Amino acid sequence: MRYLVTGAAGFIGSHLAEALLAGGHDVVGVDCFTDFYSTETKEENAAALEIVRLDLAECDVGDLLLDVDGVFHLAAQAGVRTSWGANFATYLHHNVLATQRLFAAAAAAGARVVFSSSSSVYGDAAVYPTREDAPTHPISPYGATKLACEHLAEVYGTSFGLDVVSLRYFTVYGPRQRPDMSFCRIVEALATGHPYTVYGDGLQSRDFTFVGDAVTANLLAMEHAPAGAVYNVGGGSESTLLEVLDLIEHIAGRTIDVRFTDAEAGDVRRTAADTARIRRELEWRPEVALEKGLAAQWRWFAERRPLETVG
Repeated sequence: MRYLVTGAAGFIGSHLAEALLAGGHDVVGVDCFTDFYSTETKEENAAALEIVRLDLAECDVGDLLLDVDGVFHLAAQAGVRTSWGANFATYLHHNVLATQRLFAAAAAAGARVVFSSSSSVYGDAAVYPTREDAPTHPISPYGATKLACEHLAEVYGTSFGLDVVSLRYFTVYGPRQRPDMSFCRIVEALATGHPYTVYGDGLQSRDFTFVGDAVTANLLAMEHAPAGAVYNVGGGSESTLLEVLDLIEHIAGRTIDVRFTDAEAGDVRRTAADTARIRRELEWRPEVALEKGLAAQWRWFAERRPLETVG
């Protein structure tokens, strides 16, 4: 099989592309290497891949889909806190416009799409664990763009027969995690002895999902999910940020200098996924518990740079 992976030089996309290659598939990797974080980091992620540098919002997407059996669409401008104000134009470009153009081309080509959405579409949910049929009330512009993309999936499915499956990720972590994400900032603080800033009181909780489990969800969705399905992808490891800090200190045998500041707009208080649907329909199960996954992320980071002496 031949697959297109968008965002293939990113965190989840690079892991997914490698898994497809290991499974004997042909992979067309696309990434536009935005400046959200360093190009060098993305080049390191994609060292084992062949990547075409293109902007989906501007290129001829139809050409990318020639002889492609399916599309894993992970390309997006990420980040809740940076999606406000003038930055929103960037999110419209890379999330909404790029996705609309990809969906249109995939519908015309008859290619199945597995779209990477986000738990951010729920906002501060009324019920936990949160099911896929819960009301969607995003509280950040980033979440609003992801929900807009899900609506585009419905529109193109209804009007043009697009075969699309949407996966709502719950806080994916692990090796290659984006530098702006909490766990990456935590392990960097551990390695360097620099302070780590907690936005809020640290009692906010997330349902953390190891990257390998997210990759498996993508593969199963492409192979087995019915068209139009929407699935939560959550690791079942809901923990507060303070609990995570205690756990990673234990794993690393080092202490973090924690500083507290005000919570930021768009940050939800809690996420917890009801994963009954994906377990039942795709027989997906999260395999990596939080402690094991955090240890893997710590080892990955520590192997890439020397640890500084912490007094």
